[in-house]
Amino acid sequence: MKRYILLAIGLVLVGIYLFPLYWMYITALKGGTEIFAFPPTFWPRDPMFTAVDVWHRLQMDSYIWNSLVIALGVTVIVMVVGTGCAYVLARVRNRWMDVVLFTVLMMQVLPSSLMITPIFVSFNQMGLLEYPRLAVVLAQAAKVLPLYIVLCRATFVQVPNELEEAALVDGNSRVGAFLTIIVPLARNGILVTSVLVFLQSFGEYVYSRSLIAERSLQPATVGLQSFMGPNSSDWSGVMTYSAIYVTPILIIFVLLQRRIVSGLTSGALK
Repeated sequence: MKRYILLAIGLVLVGIYLFPLYWMYITALKGGTEIFAFPPTFWPRDPMFTAVDVWHRLQMDSYIWNSLVIALGVTVIVMVVGTGCAYVLARVRNRWMDVVLFTVLMMQVLPSSLMITPIFVSFNQMGLLEYPRLAVVLAQAAKVLPLYIVLCRATFVQVPNELEEAALVDGNSRVGAFLTIIVPLARNGILVTSVLVFLQSFGEYVYSRSLIAERSLQPATVGLQSFMGPNSSDWSGVMTYSAIYVTPILIIFVLLQRRIVSGLTSGALK
């Protein structure tokens, strides 16, 4: 009996958590009058499919492409830099390592809205604002790099040192042992963390809104503002745009959810 009660509570909490997503999809299918009708309808009376019109009218292919460029650029930089940092933090054990980890975590908790002003000034002095997408990639990479390092470090800690020492005894170099022994064994954690970094960067807004002024270079999160006017907003268009933008992210998450869950909990029982 207790198990069914917990199951019911869990289903209610999941329903509450997913209700905004459900409301986004059904609102995308409603007309302007039905959206503001009272009492609200929980299923559209006359469904309207405006996805193709919104896609062409807003030129969403350009926005989605820019989001992909930024997310892929951030993911590549973070993987290259963060994998080595996570490995070093997992292997080096001394009293200063806790201070280093604390510093890394402090970088993660700093909000983007707080960091954007010094980033804008420094990038402007270095001339990086001439390449706004690159500026966003670098700023976002610095933002998510601590998260990647902390999660990947937990993966590298689980790889036994004996495997690396055996590779060194067999004549392998430390770099060779890292690339041929350690990284393949930690690939699940690296993949999962990289997917999380990609999804987080795909939805980046603050840096893109502040550093990219040219419309053709803006990502999808900034393009959503095209529906917002000073006196009125096209809520049907907003929800349709959001549904088109969010659906690929949900598909990726569903396809990789087993790997993501196993990767995030792999070190929990150690």
